[in-house]
Amino acid sequence: MKRKRLTREEGRELTAQRLVEAAQRLIAKRGLEAASVEDIAEEAGYSRGAFYSNFKSKDELFYEVLRQDQKRINAKFAITLDDALPLEQILARIHEINAGLYNERESFLAWTEARLLSARDPKFRAKIAGLITERRDFVVTILEYLAKRVGAAPSVPLGDLAMGFISLSEGVRLLGASSPNEMTAEVAGTILDLFVGAVLRQTFQSESAPQTNRREPAPPRGAARTPSATR
Repeated sequence: MKRKRLTREEGRELTAQRLVEAAQRLIAKRGLEAASVEDIAEEAGYSRGAFYSNFKSKDELFYEVLRQDQKRINAKFAITLDDALPLEQILARIHEINAGLYNERESFLAWTEARLLSARDPKFRAKIAGLITERRDFVVTILEYLAKRVGAAPSVPLGDLAMGFISLSEGVRLLGASSPNEMTAEVAGTILDLFVGAVLRQTFQSESAPQTNRREPAPPRGAARTPSATR
């Protein structure tokens, strides 16, 4: 069977996507500074010229790596916001997705590089500010949805809870990556489960919620104590 010939636009999109995937692999392996434009192009199977035909700079490509990664993760969680699913099943799915994300090394290291670069480079920090806000807002959306499902009005700002969860998750994952003997998967899981439990209590046991509607979601049945993380 003859292979379909790609249009010029399709070919360009494929080249750009392969460069994004190659960049994520090399950044995880070597770090952002050590992964040169030439190295990324070679890893993707292209020339330096092909790189600059798609991206103006390595920073622009790195931003695209982060943007696509965040879009992918949001899509995973979006399917849990389903009124047709029992609440316990939604919580079990969220737990499962979080556990899988905890083990995604390339994604985590890309975002760690982004944090370091943002701390040193105000221009890059301003560039990814929208992605950080989007991540926080998406966590807030999940918390709002869960609160709605149990009929509770949150008693604390959900934006604060979202940032607290993101910060703790990233810190635990960083310690796990750099000190695996001290921050084992079991310890990480315990820490994050305790925090999530506190978040759920604040969200679902609001004083303003009617007594008849006050129900704290039970932990997912049969769920292993696997570390949870947003990214």
